[in-house]
Amino acid sequence: MEYTGYDLLWLFVAYSFSGWVLETCAAAVKQKKFVNRGVINGPFCIIYGTAAVLMAVGLQGLTGLWLFLGGMIYAVSLEWIAGHLIEKYYHERWWDYSEIRWNLDGYICLPMSLLWGALGFISVKWGNPLLYRVYHILPDLPGKVMVWAVLIALAIDAMASYILITGKSGCLDRWEAADSQFANVAARLGKLISRQVEKRIHGAYQAVRQLEMEEVFGTFAEGCGFYKVVLLFFVGAFLGDITETVFCRVTAGVWMSRSSVVWGPFSIVWGLAIALVTAMLYKYRNRSDRFLFLAGTFLGGAYEYFCSVFTEMVFGTVFWDYSEIPFNLGGRINLLYCFFWGIAAVVWFKCCYPFISDMIEKLPVILGKVFTWGLIVFMCCNITVSCMALLRYGQRQEEIAAEEKWQVWTDAHFDDARVERIYPNAVIVD
Repeated sequence: MEYTGYDLLWLFVAYSFSGWVLETCAAAVKQKKFVNRGVINGPFCIIYGTAAVLMAVGLQGLTGLWLFLGGMIYAVSLEWIAGHLIEKYYHERWWDYSEIRWNLDGYICLPMSLLWGALGFISVKWGNPLLYRVYHILPDLPGKVMVWAVLIALAIDAMASYILITGKSGCLDRWEAADSQFANVAARLGKLISRQVEKRIHGAYQAVRQLEMEEVFGTFAEGCGFYKVVLLFFVGAFLGDITETVFCRVTAGVWMSRSSVVWGPFSIVWGLAIALVTAMLYKYRNRSDRFLFLAGTFLGGAYEYFCSVFTEMVFGTVFWDYSEIPFNLGGRINLLYCFFWGIAAVVWFKCCYPFISDMIEKLPVILGKVFTWGLIVFMCCNITVSCMALLRYGQRQEEIAAEEKWQVWTDAHFDDARVERIYPNAVIVD
């Protein structure tokens, strides 16, 4: 089943609401009273909506046991990430599985993982087709207006909840001092929401525990913050491109481009993988090699599968195909390369990360920030032009003439020969 952007937005809204109903009912049964289990004030648990969209995009085509395992891995990974992000930015824990056997630091546990796998299986196999039919019963325009209205309200609610609950609402006091009637109303409303959010979250999540906050001055990108992760993305993108290029030379006997972008030797898949695995496993970087290998194998396989589906859906292009390698899954991943992801996780944390992290932290604070944002701007432009080149390449295969300015410019700078040289393994699919 092919989903449009509005279909995915509708699934996000529908599953966010369904997840809120499920969580609220479960909490009501347990606590013998009504509690709102959403992160925001509205009746939505956005983690459910996010998981549903990721599964709808990444797991289509899977059936049976593979669909169950895929749903479990995606849901558990998202729960793990959400738990860490909540602890990092809210300095609290909103759930804790420490008392359940087979748990990982209380963030995830085996019994709940099996439940998430079952729910993922049900949603992809039966829930998504049902919700798809329900949405398309509505007339086109009212359906789109309804989805956008809910999303805008949800976004405002989420932003207000985040600002207020993280203690960033001090500006409300300054608003009250202003002579603007609108500012006074906004300040009173904001303080009311702030009290409601704080009361609701601490009442609904009994496992909440306040964490100590530490402020570190004088060192650039210490720990695993924004600047460290961004720079690790660029390091991983460069090293990944070089590694794949050398691997192709050794195994196939030819030099070929393995870059994901038109400017520079950068593999976006590898860069995102390094950034994500560092952010997710940073707390466990000193664990055993076996733990890092297994985590890297499962997370790497799920990540590569999702990237394969996503690029095929967006660009109509297959960038790799493992159909001829034994133990593959739809040609998107294979067992051997999943093991490579596991080995890469061990090598990264035990050998590469400590050295690279120390080098990043030696940068002067101001210079490091300016350098990081310069790289971000460069990569945004690089990715934009790369998308234009790939989209126009596909259009030329369909003999679509260049009429818009961006099409003319792309044809002049990225003809078929150059695109095929940059992406030698790209295959156009229907």
